Amino acid sequence: MDFNFTDEQQQFADALRRYLDKQYGFEARQAIVHSKDGVSHEHWQAFAELGLTALPVPEAQGGFDGGAVDMLVVMQELGRALVVEPYWATAVGIEALRVAGNSEDDAALLARAATGEIRLAIAFHEPHARHDLFEIATIATGGGANDAYALSGTKSLVQHGAQSDYWIVPARLDGEIALFVVERGASGVKLDDYRTIDGQRAATLAFDATPARRLGGSQHGAATLERIADYGIVLLCAEAVGALDALNHATVDYTKTRQQFGAPIARFQALQHRMVEMLIHAEQARSLTYLAAVRYANADADVRRQAVSAAKVRVGQAARFVGQQAVQLHGGMGVTNEVAAAHLFKRLTMIETTLGDVDHHLARFAALPSFATSEA
Repeated sequence: MDFNFTDEQQQFADALRRYLDKQYGFEARQAIVHSKDGVSHEHWQAFAELGLTALPVPEAQGGFDGGAVDMLVVMQELGRALVVEPYWATAVGIEALRVAGNSEDDAALLARAATGEIRLAIAFHEPHARHDLFEIATIATGGGANDAYALSGTKSLVQHGAQSDYWIVPARLDGEIALFVVERGASGVKLDDYRTIDGQRAATLAFDATPARRLGGSQHGAATLERIADYGIVLLCAEAVGALDALNHATVDYTKTRQQFGAPIARFQALQHRMVEMLIHAEQARSLTYLAAVRYANADADVRRQAVSAAKVRVGQAARFVGQQAVQLHGGMGVTNEVAAAHLFKRLTMIETTLGDVDHHLARFAALPSFATSEA
């Protein structure tokens, strides 16, 4: 697949990489992970000044109107640096407001997100649902003339839920899926914040008659929720591609310095072959991720689903293979907290299981009409 970024996209990526190389090294990242908040407000403000928060926001709300392809360059760089700030969660929340929102309140939230003033999170998961987006037990009641709703239910593994100012919550309204906006600090919310194995933050949110606003009076809630999730998957795949690049680079560097039998192990042909296979896995994951980003905006939902699930499968397979090989080539050091390789593998593992693992997306891909037609 021949895919070249525009000069503007490449310049944006280069500027972000320079900042991360200088200000967001591995030791700095580890200090942030182990801080009280688990994120850095200073780096978040710097991201806003660089234009990252404005990139996915429509021009009408002060943004750059960047699409999924534009977001590739950002997510790859954030993946390389193992950034733990709530950028993915906020970007997906912005996409939810773009796709489902149509009110002045939604536009105001987008404008505030563009400046980095607020952070968003979307509560995809429920404790019993595993990877099924539509297995939703959270209930919304109310509505009517005053358009006031209340949510009751539990959402689990809400990425950066405790670090966000607004949550976008899928819930059942009269049996149908709808999206709601809940402001942090609303009554009836019980929040449990914790750190996941990859150093990111997540939260469990329990709602008990919590006041909420329906997102733009959203219709076709199930289809909208699936589209937003596919956007999140494209961004996760791009982040994984960046992490795969960093892990491959770290492994090659390590094999050049590790001595065995009086020579660097990078000279051993068997290990060279293994590192070439790692590179091939990363490049195949990159190609399908780029294709998914291009096809995300396709009017045919099945075309989007096919490309997104194919990318998620290939990225998941690459994450496991490259991660396992990197650990083996690093030896015992590959599983310690003192080297970046271990943390890259942890992050890749979490990406593989977020919004559907390999088995889930293989089944989704196989269930598409185009797959059945090709088999016939």
